[in-house]
Amino acid sequence: MTPHLRIGELARQSGVPAKTIRYYEEVELLPRPVRADNGYRLYSDDAVRVLRFVRSARELGFPLDDVRALLDLWQDRSRPSREVQALARNRIAEVDDRIAELTRLRDELGRLVHACHGDDYPDCPILDALDGHHTPSPLENP
Repeated sequence: MTPHLRIGELARQSGVPAKTIRYYEEVELLPRPVRADNGYRLYSDDAVRVLRFVRSARELGFPLDDVRALLDLWQDRSRPSREVQALARNRIAEVDDRIAELTRLRDELGRLVHACHGDDYPDCPILDALDGHHTPSPLENP
């Protein structure tokens, strides 16, 4: 397949910004393109598929190393699907950890909001907590 897409057209077709495409080339997620006599990068239609794949994997939160592994597996038609599943299971575990972290954060913020009177007086347990002062939980006895 003869390379014919310039980076702007590749960006449009793949939904990946040109700056990101150049970065993916640099980190070797995307093969370096051929150069036209005028110096323009020229890509094949396969680059569109690769970039769409990478974009989808990144949207699911896979880190670049996992995206690289997924790309290798995607391009290897004899791959065992258990390797793909293992990467996805690891990603689920990371998402679950992040959800737990966000839940703790929401609970702490809720506790601080509950402790703050939200009135015209300057006392504010939220600001005290940000300054490192302890604000008693509503469950604690003063």
